[in-house]
Amino acid sequence: MGVPTQRHTKSRRNKRRMHIVLKQPVLTRCPKCGKPVLPHTICPNCGYYKGREVIDVLAKLEKKERKKREKEIKVKEREEKKELKKERPLSWKEMSRK
Repeated sequence: MGVPTQRHTKSRRNKRRMHIVLKQPVLTRCPKCGKPVLPHTICPNCGYYKGREVIDVLAKLEKKERKKREKEIKVKEREEKKELKKERPLSWKEMSRK
């Protein structure tokens, strides 16, 4: 049985362990709901992947949770519509109203 003849110092031990660290995962934003998601995975919040619905997330939820999630989705869609309206140039009729 091998026995170390000399003691390893703290610095030597720490140099060996230098690469044993936790790395922060790379997250991207879901294009549908905007929540952070791991790349190449289905969004657990909305169930979409590559622009199409893969899992019906609302079907698995209880009634109370389903209503809450549907409300969040509607609010998100309203915000997107408002942003689109702001980007669009105003016509003469719209300018005269304001």
